[in-house]
Amino acid sequence: MKQRNRETSRLSVEGVGGIDSTRVTLTEGVTVLPGRNATNRTSFLRAIMAAMGSDDASLRGDLDEGTVELEVGGERYSRSLTRRGDGTVLGGDPYLEDPVAAELFAFLTEDNEARQAVARGGDLRKMIMRPVDTEAIRAEIDRLESERREIDDEFERLADLAEDRSDLESERADLRAELEEIEERLEAKRAALDEADATVAESREQRTELDDALDELRDAREELDATQRELETQRESREALQRDHEEATEELESLPEPVPEEVDSIEREIERLRDHRRTVESAVSSLQRIVQFNEEMLDGSGPELESTLSTAEGDDLTDELLGDQVVCWTCGSDVERDAIEGTLEELRETRREHAEKRTEIEAEIKELKSRRDEIRSRRERRSDLEERIERVEREIEERERTIAELESRREELREEVDRLETRANELDADRQDSLVELHREVNRLEFRAERLRDDVEERGSEIERVERELSAHDRLEARRAEVTDQLAECRTRIERLESQAVEAFNDHMDRILDVLAYENVERIWIERLEREVREGRRTVERSEFEMHVVRNTESGTAYEDTVDHLSESEREVTGLVFALAGYLVHDVHETVPFMLLDSLEALDADRIAALVDYFAEYPDYLVVALLPEDAAALDDDHSRVTDI
Repeated sequence: MKQRNRETSRLSVEGVGGIDSTRVTLTEGVTVLPGRNATNRTSFLRAIMAAMGSDDASLRGDLDEGTVELEVGGERYSRSLTRRGDGTVLGGDPYLEDPVAAELFAFLTEDNEARQAVARGGDLRKMIMRPVDTEAIRAEIDRLESERREIDDEFERLADLAEDRSDLESERADLRAELEEIEERLEAKRAALDEADATVAESREQRTELDDALDELRDAREELDATQRELETQRESREALQRDHEEATEELESLPEPVPEEVDSIEREIERLRDHRRTVESAVSSLQRIVQFNEEMLDGSGPELESTLSTAEGDDLTDELLGDQVVCWTCGSDVERDAIEGTLEELRETRREHAEKRTEIEAEIKELKSRRDEIRSRRERRSDLEERIERVEREIEERERTIAELESRREELREEVDRLETRANELDADRQDSLVELHREVNRLEFRAERLRDDVEERGSEIERVERELSAHDRLEARRAEVTDQLAECRTRIERLESQAVEAFNDHMDRILDVLAYENVERIWIERLEREVREGRRTVERSEFEMHVVRNTESGTAYEDTVDHLSESEREVTGLVFALAGYLVHDVHETVPFMLLDSLEALDADRIAALVDYFAEYPDYLVVALLPEDAAALDDDHSRVTDI
């Protein structure tokens, strides 16, 4: 057993269940609540549950308000209970924000759902996984898969960019080589022109006029070339827009046509299911109050019964009311206690059925919401695509107008170049043909060199841009590894929890059977199976827990039996061990200091003592309600609370 510092906690209760007022100090370890009926043990346990965050508590029948205060770990927590109409509203500042795991696996009272799941043949896998938000896990998986696809797409784009960089570097090298060649030729032509100019006698006016004409011709050619390049750019932009238009149109055509009123129909169905859920919740609440009232009356802790007992003389009336026969508090006739307990069990079963129905309705609502959101998402995507197509069409029209203007301007410039060439030829009629040709060649080479310099600079800028984008490769690679790890963790989280639960149950069940010495039970174990099940309109693969019982004959032969054939004692132990498996798998012992045990009468005193010692290994506080003769079998070192 783990070592403890034996810290204490304090619980104050006012007007809860059958308790008028009590203050109890609890010491870490095992606390035993010994007593028979009408000693408020159940009310005390429910007060602890309320302080921890459970809403499974009620007021005394004659009070409108009650309180529970718990001091544990140096902190103080409180709950208030207020009667409102036919129900009780709980408020305050409890220990737990979400008590689901604790209610399932730590508060092991008689009607605990984990215990009952074994006794009633319930869905064990569903019970273990209830504290887990599987929908949130699936949503996270979808998000991570989407992010990984985006990263992979980015990797493909970067791979293409790497190829583009190689092509750009090759193009830049070719352009530089060509530029060097052109510059060498230009230098030679300039030298030849200077030499020719020196040998030709002509007037300054003729030379100036010709030079001006040649300058105009060079400028016109440069503008013509710039216009041609801008025209090519606009055409490339138009082609890219046309491809974008085609892709958006194809995606729009692939989306299903919206069905009028479909979302409204789903909304109406959701509202109908919500109304149904409210009706079922109201039934569950009413049944809970009825069950709790009758439990308290049967237990002898109800305020109405206490009032009767307080006015009676002697113990005869108490023995009569708490014996094998009781006076029915609804009809006034004498009835067997077993008959009332049987009716009470039927009420509990009806309450469980309503609770399961509520869960089914919530699942339907979730599915409908998912369908509604999917339809809305498709509609939003359709609207986005339609807007995108309209925007692209406008841009294509704008490009068409610009291209037409540039084509017109190009023709004008071509005519201007032809005119200037003719004029230059006319001005050059009296000059030597070689000199004119040299001027033309120098102009042509200067223009070509300037264009090559622009092209080299442009390729350099493109290479720098590509290298900046490629620098993100390592970061993307690291992020992809993180996303892959997170995906693996999400995908295996549910499976891992299920496997751990099965392993924990099987391990502790083997140990408990040895400790409690059930001679003809060889083994009780859970097998995890994968089966196809219907989930809304889909057929999906889901895991299930199947419980097996192996018994021994007197001759020692093992054979497979069923849970239905377990004795009440064996069934109770199995349910408690199943709850312990959930307690450990969900690490409830790390967040909840209390474990509560009640209704162990199906076990004999020695086995109860062994079971309590086994469970005491895990919680800080184990509070156990027992009959006096069963409590006597427990270690004398355990704390005992006899007056509540």
